[in-house]
Amino acid sequence: MLRGLVTAWKIFCYSLGTLVAGVLLVQLWFFGHVVYWSWYDPASTAFMERQAVQVQQQWVPYGRISVHLKRAVVAAEDARFLDHDGFDWQAIQLAMAKNEERGKLVAGASTISQQLAKNLFLSGERSWIRKAEEAAITWMLEHTLSKRRILELYLNVAEWGDGGVFGVEAAARYHFGVPASALSQDQAAWLAAILPSPRRYQRGRTTPYLAERIVTIYARMGDAQIP
Repeated sequence: MLRGLVTAWKIFCYSLGTLVAGVLLVQLWFFGHVVYWSWYDPASTAFMERQAVQVQQQWVPYGRISVHLKRAVVAAEDARFLDHDGFDWQAIQLAMAKNEERGKLVAGASTISQQLAKNLFLSGERSWIRKAEEAAITWMLEHTLSKRRILELYLNVAEWGDGGVFGVEAAARYHFGVPASALSQDQAAWLAAILPSPRRYQRGRTTPYLAERIVTIYARMGDAQIP
């Protein structure tokens, strides 16, 4: 019996060690890509590869993106972008309280860094394992890249329309026929407003909900801090 217990213990330790080693290797794979993307632009992302359409994307450097769009996106998606370390704990607490009050999931608190982690690496499934991986990658992004680089990556890989429109350059040309550098305040607010559900809105279409969201974003743009 003792021999059986010893054998079982060895199997358990071996299995646990193998699992830990596998998890560490995966994290190293993620971290290697994050370090690489400190200097080089990603050709595609996990989110792009899941789409069943040809991706429209043209990379544009941070300095050639309209300052109006940078402010609009930060105002809409992550007002404390420059102040947190990847997780906006104040927003998380507010979202939890709102969800508890409504009795269902009605609010989220994902930061730009968290959204970038999902876009770059992860599947669309909802699970605690995936959330844990998202948190780990977010930590890597925040401790490896500058805020400027994180925002540059996000603006270039975010989905911005039906039919495979990814990145701000493709979005600006698809929706308004101008380069990303020429986006006006109104155009920037519109693009920021559709980010949560970009496939829902057609070119030039503004619903009552979208119009209300645009007004809110526009009002916040002046206070938005960008890198």
